Amino acid sequence: MRRSRRRGSLARWTGQTIARPLRRFTLLPRSLLARTFLLLAGLLTASVLAWSGIYSWLEQGPRAQQAAQIIISVINLTRASLVSADPQRRLELLTELSMREGLRIYPDGDIPGFQPMAGDRSLATIEQELRRRLDPRTRIVVSKGLQSGLFVSFSIADEEGVDDYWLMLPRSRIERPLALEVIGWGTAALLLALGGAYLIVRRVTRPLAAMKRAARAIGRGERPAPLPVQGAEELAEVASAFNQMADDLARNEDERALILAGISHDLRTPLTRLRLDMELAGLDPDTVRDMSADIDDMDKIIGQFLDFARITTGEEPVEGDLASLVLEAAQAYARHDKPVLLGRVDPLPALRFRPLAIRRCLNNLIDNALRHAGEDRQIDLLCRLEDGEARLEVCDRGPGIPPEQVDRLKRPFTRLDSSRTGQSGAGLGLAIVDRTMRAHGGRFDLLPREGGGLIARLSLPLPAGSTARD
Repeated sequence: MRRSRRRGSLARWTGQTIARPLRRFTLLPRSLLARTFLLLAGLLTASVLAWSGIYSWLEQGPRAQQAAQIIISVINLTRASLVSADPQRRLELLTELSMREGLRIYPDGDIPGFQPMAGDRSLATIEQELRRRLDPRTRIVVSKGLQSGLFVSFSIADEEGVDDYWLMLPRSRIERPLALEVIGWGTAALLLALGGAYLIVRRVTRPLAAMKRAARAIGRGERPAPLPVQGAEELAEVASAFNQMADDLARNEDERALILAGISHDLRTPLTRLRLDMELAGLDPDTVRDMSADIDDMDKIIGQFLDFARITTGEEPVEGDLASLVLEAAQAYARHDKPVLLGRVDPLPALRFRPLAIRRCLNNLIDNALRHAGEDRQIDLLCRLEDGEARLEVCDRGPGIPPEQVDRLKRPFTRLDSSRTGQSGAGLGLAIVDRTMRAHGGRFDLLPREGGGLIARLSLPLPAGSTARD
């Protein structure tokens, strides 16, 4: 019976499954500056290597002709000297050629220590040129070992016949080594080109870096200085468009804050008249109490609108002691017999922050903890120095918040349909805290507390080189 084939599976052999695809690792840098510079450096290096190859290929023919002319001249002079010299003095002549010129002549087939090796393309070109201009039987052999050099065959004809010989020349006679000056100038030219490429790329990426810093400042609720409209036309247009966008966003923010503040302020006037009319109407105490609670809730909602509108307006950051602010908040709640206990307080360096905005955040978080954890349960207030951050924590033993709902609850006008958030308020409390922390360059986290409850953490970065106070 033929068995059906099935696809292979790692799980069948290992008993394990691959939870997610392997991540791609790349050696390319992440920044535009480094990537563009590497691209230009690669192109310049490839261009230099290509031109070097082209130059070497174009120079091969003229160099072979020059080397062949030198060899022909040496062979002709050597042959003429041997033929015209007195036979008794030929040995003396060969010795003198060897001592002064480095030339040696051997009979064909009688070369001690001869170890031929394969030649290169340049020697083949020289050999072809010698065969064309000197003798069709001319051969060139490169030897290593004791007899290291370039051997060229030639013949001497006389009345008795033709004798074949080998003429050994030092390779330096025909090979021109690459001069260090050429390498130095080539390297200098390459480095100069790479330096120019870096400056060009830097001029392109510098405005982008400035734009990135300005965009992050806008995200924190700040108003950065306008970007300089200069440089290349494209970059100048982008900077101009970014400045226009920043101005539009600032104008919209001012108008929104003005509208919210105006509406909230105007709504409090009829609420005050309504409270006064209610007290003068002679209603029963229970009805007055219920109506007064409703008016208080409406007044708190209006207060939240005002707080949300003036997060980044009306107060400038000042240098202060964050630990003292936490201590004052704990003392204020203790005076009203609220179960707010000040726990760990680390000495912190001086920080720049908006005191009223941070105090408003602490009050929102403490009120939220008291409302949902119960006023009979202890609320812990901490001020810690960890991981280069100043962290303020409000810890309660309430029902907590599901982790998947944390990000949604930081949005304006959002409430959790459970006992944690209740039904009062406009859903702006956590949004105010989150927006305030982002305006300070910090972070707002809602974390589950060990043993049950919630940790509301405010994290502010410490300035570089700061030291804690004693």
